Amino acid sequence: MSAASPKKYDVFISFRGQDTRETFTSHLHYALCKENIITYIDDNLVKGDEIGPALAQAIQDTRISLIIFSKHYATSKWCLNELLKILECRKFHGQVVMPVFYNTDTSHVRNQKGSYEEAFAKYDGEAIHNESLAKSVSEWRKALAEAANIPGWDSQSRNYK
Repeated sequence: MSAASPKKYDVFISFRGQDTRETFTSHLHYALCKENIITYIDDNLVKGDEIGPALAQAIQDTRISLIIFSKHYATSKWCLNELLKILECRKFHGQVVMPVFYNTDTSHVRNQKGSYEEAFAKYDGEAIHNESLAKSVSEWRKALAEAANIPGWDSQSRNYK
């Protein structure tokens, strides 16, 4: 009989830095820390660590992932790959995932419309001659649709959806 391994973090925050780092995400991070909730945010990276594996490990070592979907979230391959890892941990390790739709419509995330459509048009163009990227684009689309169907918080209506 194996016990579940203890988690290093209570919350992992996935976000697009240029959209929310200095506003919503910094305020959320402060509020969580003030309540003694151990939160991982990419500022915690130790200089010299390889960012990809360090983030993947942090996601796996977390109880809850908050995904801050913002206008430019999908323009970051980094964010989209974080999302894949988060959903993998949800599926295989029971991690709790809560999406936050920050000034973006849930249907834009779910169906890749608006700024998400623009980001994917660029990826689709790049993927024409890159089979590996084409596979990633397909996985990202599915992940966005899956994550947008998880109940979460919508900042535009200030409601839990």
